[in-house]
Amino acid sequence: MKNSASNSLSSVQVIDRLTFLLDALAKEGGRASLKVLAAITGLAPSTAFRILATAQNNGMLVRDEAGLYRFGERFTEWSRLTYGKIDLRTIAKPVMIWLRDQVNETVNLSVQQRDEVVYVERVLSARMMRVEQIIGSRAPLHTTAVGKLMMAEQGKAWVQTYAARTGLPALTEHTLRDYASLWENIEKSQKDGVARDDEEAEIGVGCLAVLVRTPLPYHCGLSISAPLNRRSDDWISLLQDAARRIEKRIQGESVVLSLENFTVDV
Repeated sequence: MKNSASNSLSSVQVIDRLTFLLDALAKEGGRASLKVLAAITGLAPSTAFRILATAQNNGMLVRDEAGLYRFGERFTEWSRLTYGKIDLRTIAKPVMIWLRDQVNETVNLSVQQRDEVVYVERVLSARMMRVEQIIGSRAPLHTTAVGKLMMAEQGKAWVQTYAARTGLPALTEHTLRDYASLWENIEKSQKDGVARDDEEAEIGVGCLAVLVRTPLPYHCGLSISAPLNRRSDDWISLLQDAARRIEKRIQGESVVLSLENFTVDV
């Protein structure tokens, strides 16, 4: 009887500790290292690792290529049963991983918020020299490949107003700073179905981008970021294919996108 009671208490303690770890992960924005989670919860790293590994084996957590823990598909499935909704990032992530594996460069998912592009998900390249966009970081629309396509969707008059309103600030010497050049670039991007960033946001970095059509009330795009000397037009068809795959996965779903500071439901 004593052993049974002891085992029961131990099991409850593990559940409590897992809850502490999950709460800590949530407070860290859904991505954190073992070291950080152990420090927040006060658990020994070896204890935290064992509990996290078990959660990982059960689909509750995943550990990404950078060694950071994040919430797994099982939580998404439970959430859908409760609310009937699925996060855009969850839909897009498997396709982004597929695209990353094809080109071995960083893949980003972004949305438009007012006059800026906001990076909401990424899959990093395994290369030592790679481009990294921080999730939640922002850039003016006109400085990014995906931003140009988002601007194209809103028409010439909107772009003209944007140029006057913002003054087209430069992030590098290559940023397009006059309306005529910007609109010419936007028109070509829209016609081609793919946009390019030629060191306009960061020196040495080149991007390719396409739009992803979603039921969300703002524009969304998918991009590949790489050192400019590695960027290849051979990636365009793969990028376009990836966008169509995401759109297909969205069909019939009630999609949301939840980020710190804003949540938009459809």
